[in-house]
Amino acid sequence: MTIRVLIADDQMMVREGFSVLLNAMPDIEVVGEAVNGREAIARVRELSPDVVLMDIRMPELNGIEATREIAAMDGSAKVLVLTTFDLDEYVYQALRAGASGFLLKDASARQLADGVRVVAQGEALLAPSVTRRLITEFSKLSEIPKLPAVANPGAFGELTERETEVLVLIAQGLSNAEIAERLVVAESTIKTHVSRVLVKLGLRDRTQAAVFAYEARLVRPA
Repeated sequence: MTIRVLIADDQMMVREGFSVLLNAMPDIEVVGEAVNGREAIARVRELSPDVVLMDIRMPELNGIEATREIAAMDGSAKVLVLTTFDLDEYVYQALRAGASGFLLKDASARQLADGVRVVAQGEALLAPSVTRRLITEFSKLSEIPKLPAVANPGAFGELTERETEVLVLIAQGLSNAEIAERLVVAESTIKTHVSRVLVKLGLRDRTQAAVFAYEARLVRPA
């Protein structure tokens, strides 16, 4: 199936460049563009894309607020945040708002396409080592609440010992296959554990699970 992509960025050169790169891929189609967060929300409702490439700093409505609204929609659109720097202070907030990962604007064509594919498939932690570093860095900031607003802190005690273990490994950037290998179980079993963790904690995806684990201090910042 073709992955439908919407590009939201206030810079025309970025939109056009990414469109050319992605449309050259046989399994990806750019179905629309947006110049600000408000337009991105409208285009998501209109076009129902699978993935939204979302810039953060845009006029009228920034990418963080747009991501929050898109994540709250009933549709299946995943948000992949675009940033110039891998430690952009706003990226962390975007992840908490419901973004499925982030991508540097200087990514190669292959990295861009692979990132879109990864997010479209539901593997939310894109470039785990970089995402993990970002989460670790910003979980140290005192002005950030210790628990994500979307989570249900009271449900934390409902996690089983194995589910808690899986949550910690998610926060460490491991994929389902890597977690299965670490715990010596089938990958399908890990998928079940991940689903239960998300439901019990009231979280959208693996990225928010990782954020939760850091903010709940299940994983200590390096």
